[in-house]
Amino acid sequence: MEIDQWRREYLQGGLQRSDLAADPIRQFHVWLEELVKADVSDPSAMCLSTADASGQPSQRIVLLKGFDERGFVFFTNLKSQKAWDITANPKVSLLFPWHFLERQVIVRGEAQQVEDAEADAYFSTRPRDSQIAAWASHQSDAITSRQVLEDSFEAFSKNFEGQDVPRPEFWGGYRVVPHAVEFWQGRASRLHDRFVYRDMGDGEWQIERLSP
Repeated sequence: MEIDQWRREYLQGGLQRSDLAADPIRQFHVWLEELVKADVSDPSAMCLSTADASGQPSQRIVLLKGFDERGFVFFTNLKSQKAWDITANPKVSLLFPWHFLERQVIVRGEAQQVEDAEADAYFSTRPRDSQIAAWASHQSDAITSRQVLEDSFEAFSKNFEGQDVPRPEFWGGYRVVPHAVEFWQGRASRLHDRFVYRDMGDGEWQIERLSP
C-alpha cells in the first residue's frame, strides 16, 4: 500500500471574495444547501474536537441539529467524554468534511449548554427507540458486554411502555458560539482557496483570505 502516493487534484471550482456572504452563517447556509442538492449522505455530520483539562484532545463525529446567528447546535449525553471535556474547557472546534464538493468548513468557538426547553423540544422529535437509547446508554462508560446495553434498552422499553419517553436530565445540547469560521475550497496544484470570518463584535465579521 503506497499511501504516500495517494493523491488527486481538486478541480470542481474556486472561491472568490465576491462569492462570499457578509456573515458566516449565511455562507454556511448557502454551502449546506448546495451539499443537500448534491444528494450527499449525512450532510449534517461534523467532527467535534474537544480537549480535557490536561490538554488531551479528542474527536468524534456528531450531527448538527440546528444553526442560526447564535451558533451551531448538537445534542448528547451530558455525562459523556465530550461533555466532561467541555465542562473543563469550553473551547471547541467543528469540522464539516464536505469532500464530495471538495470543501471544508471549520468552526472555532465556545460551547454553551442550551436551555432545557430547547433540549426538550428536540428530544420530543427523536424516534422513540432513540429516546429510549438515551436512557439505556451511560455514554463513554465501560461495559462488560453488548448484552448489558441491550438488556438496559429492553428494561427501559418496558418501563416507558404506553407513555411518552421523557428527556433524561443527563441528556441535553450545546451551542457552539463561533469566533472564527473558515471556508475551504480545493483548487488545482494545492493552491486552495481559504477564507476565514473573524468575529469583531456587535455582529460584525472581518473576512480574510488565507494562504493555502
